[in-house]
Amino acid sequence: MRTKLNDILAFMAVVDAGSFVAGGQALGLTRSAAGKAVARLEDRLGARLLNRTTRTLSLTDEGRVLYERGLQVLAAVDDAEASVAGPASTPRGLLRLTVPDAFGRLMVLPILKKYLAAWPGVQVEVSFTDRRADIIEEGFDLAVRIGGMSEDTRLVSRVVARFKALLCAAPSYLAARGEPRNVDALAAHDCLIFSSRTRRQSWRFRAGDGSWVKAQGRSRLRMDSGEALRDAAVAGLGIAFLPDFLVAEDVAAGRLRQVLPKLDAGDVEILAIYPTRRLLEPRVRRFIDLMVDELGGSGSHWRCSTGSRPPSS
Repeated sequence: MRTKLNDILAFMAVVDAGSFVAGGQALGLTRSAAGKAVARLEDRLGARLLNRTTRTLSLTDEGRVLYERGLQVLAAVDDAEASVAGPASTPRGLLRLTVPDAFGRLMVLPILKKYLAAWPGVQVEVSFTDRRADIIEEGFDLAVRIGGMSEDTRLVSRVVARFKALLCAAPSYLAARGEPRNVDALAAHDCLIFSSRTRRQSWRFRAGDGSWVKAQGRSRLRMDSGEALRDAAVAGLGIAFLPDFLVAEDVAAGRLRQVLPKLDAGDVEILAIYPTRRLLEPRVRRFIDLMVDELGGSGSHWRCSTGSRPPSS
């Protein structure tokens, strides 16, 4: 049984690393030992698990099934260990985070202050960026993301907070262009859209029958920063669709005015995402729990990142 398990672990390490050399090194094995472990596993199962070329490795259909089942088993082992060790263990070591720029500075920094005060044995390294980092490749313990769950089966997510999203524009823009009376009227307006190399924001709202409809707004200005979109809206460049934590003060001060306030845009979920194969170390678990406590999120349940959810902004 131990040999079988070790062979599966070697196979998964090779997949994660993308090569026999790096996969073996991750487990303290030579390239030859890792290759023999995978070969034994394929012989025992009677199926080829990896397509091998001189430069790349790729999973076969059988290999993908085994890898995904292995992830589930390892996640269950991690959860079992963390449920016993977590409450009694003291967080220590380096916590590496990637967080959205504006949300990170407005909402995460105050939480980090409390976290560092509570756990002096922890150091924190934070990347503030609206770019969606590859958590595993870049070695992050945790990513905080605004909406949009990853399709990567290697990742697990937890909802830590929910915010409302608002359509808003500067009074000067609305005075010059008029105020839209319904979703269809957005097609005649300048819509300020979040757009990056990997994703583009869509504006979706719930119709009276409960279905989701997409607004067909015109977009002449697209940016990869939520805070820049807010600044552009305040400057009168168009209508923006942003979480209320980012624009609430501007709306209260009159710099922005809510557009179509009766539209149901659903909630914007704030997600904590981490690699499913990694043991949820106390420093990670404590930070996630603190985010839930401070942000008042209803993310009390953990789920795989491929779970279904309503469309987000």
